[in-house]
Amino acid sequence: MYTDLSPAEFLAEYQANTSWQLLDVREPWEIKIVAVPGSIRIPFAEVPSRQTELDTDKPVAVLCHSGVRSAKVADYLVNQGFFRVANIAGGIDAWAQEVDNSLPRY
Repeated sequence: MYTDLSPAEFLAEYQANTSWQLLDVREPWEIKIVAVPGSIRIPFAEVPSRQTELDTDKPVAVLCHSGVRSAKVADYLVNQGFFRVANIAGGIDAWAQEVDNSLPRY
């Protein structure tokens, strides 16, 4: 089972434990609009073929635009044996509102 975290909750978790991996599953055109520095960028459809780019021993938080695609990927990763997985609820749109309102919204 994965956990839903708001962007602010994730940021607090990350600051307390920097081993978190932030997986951005949005499409390249979306990343061009706005991206979180340091995120691992794997488009939604490519996650099954590229999941080996993630460390199964480290927690993973998944981000998309609104939280729908990231929730599907979070569920998938749990079923693949990742031990701690979170979905960033509200996605990059909520991130731009809660964490950094200088980020563009789309």
